[in-house]
Formats: sequence, C-alpha cells, structure tokens
Amino acid sequence: MKTGFVHRLSWAPILAAASLLLAAVGFGLAADGYSHARHPLALLGARGMGAAGLFNVLAWILPGLLLAAQAAALRECLSDRAGFGARIGAWLLLLSALAFAAQGVWPLDPHDLEGPDSRRHALGWMLWWIAHLGAGALLVPTLMRQARWRRAGVGLLLSVLLLLAGVLAARAGLWPALAGRLAIVAWLGGYLACGIPMRRGA
Repeated sequence: MKTGFVHRLSWAPILAAASLLLAAVGFGLAADGYSHARHPLALLGARGMGAAGLFNVLAWILPGLLLAAQAAALRECLSDRAGFGARIGAWLLLLSALAFAAQGVWPLDPHDLEGPDSRRHALGWMLWWIAHLGAGALLVPTLMRQARWRRAGVGLLLSVLLLLAGVLAARAGLWPALAGRLAIVAWLGGYLACGIPMRRGA
C-alpha cells in the first residue's frame, strides 16, 4: 500500500469523530425533546425521525467506512514479525468498523423493537463491541512488544477496557445513554491511537 495513502488513512479517526460529533450535536438540537443524557444515540436515526437517513450516514455509515479503511491499512503496516494473530486482530478492527456502519444501514424501529430492522441494528451493535474486544486481545500484546507501536498498544488497551465498561454499564441500566456514548468515544480512541504510529511511519 502506498505510503501517502497510508498517511491519509491515519487521519480517518479524526474525520470519523468529527462527522459523528457534528451529527450527534446538530441532529440532537433539532430533535424536539431529545436529550443526550437520557436517550440513545440510535434514536436520532430511528425510523420516523426527521432526516434520519442523513443522520445515519454521518453518524454511523461514514465513520464506520473511514475506520474500516484505516484498519485495512493498519494490517499492511504491521511488520512480518507481528504474526498471524495480530493480522487477524487488524481484520477484527475492520469488522468492528463495518458493524458500526451497519447500525446506520439498518436503523432502529422504535415502534417494532422485535422487527427485522431492529434485530439487525442490535446485531450490528453486538458485533461492533465484541469484534473490538477480540481485536484488542490479539493486537495489544504484539503492539506492546514493538517500540514504534507501544503507545498504540497502550491506547488500544485503554480503548478496550473503557468500551467494555461502557457496554456493561449500559446493559446493566446504569446511565445507559451516557454509558453508550462512553463506549463509542473509547472505541474511536483505539483507532486514533493506532493512527499515530501509522502517520509517523508514513
């Protein structure tokens, strides 16, 4: 993969975070009665919400595709010494990003939570965080052993731990809206941490 292309993809987490943040803030302000402290982010893109399609593109699909591209580039950046497990970990990062994007392809249907679209949305959410945990388990040990990637390994480890804390808190009903947002921020942080050595290497 060409060096300049890898360098550009290393900025993908920042673009993804900006797109998601602007969508969340802008559409949240436009939605009557919506509160980020009480309502899930997926509600802004749910069926029946105004401009739900645009929100889903900006908040789920575009960030997911950007980070999937970065994960593919990350796999190419890993040295041959990284091993098979680390390369599988990079593919799991890609899968996590695609699962994040899938939540926008199949938006939540608040009037039919057991319907096919709601089930697909829930499946995308579940694959999103499980794939990220798997990626961390495979990638972190390898990254921590290489000087160039050590800080990325620490960042990815923190990302995995905070994401898991957010998911568990949300599933336990402990401030689920805020916990869900913590999980997303932590997830983005893992890609951001991996992007820094990619940029320096390029």
